[in-house]
Amino acid sequence: MKSFKVLGTGCAKCKSTVQLIKDSASELGIEVDIEKIEDPIQIMNYGVMSTPAVVLNDTVVHKRGIPSKEQVQNWLQK
Repeated sequence: MKSFKVLGTGCAKCKSTVQLIKDSASELGIEVDIEKIEDPIQIMNYGVMSTPAVVLNDTVVHKRGIPSKEQVQNWLQK
């Protein structure tokens, strides 16, 4: 199972990123665990200054903005 963390303070882009990951995983039939992290200190511990950001299995794979659907599908299929 892939483990995602979406880092952000709860803005619309952060919520859209969570939904994009859920929808893409569902389309591909892949089970995922998604955790939303809104605590600024935890976010900074990942070295992230611009959100939303995506962490996959404890590695930051995306910063600043909503990732594309193609990016998300690529992460899911690796």
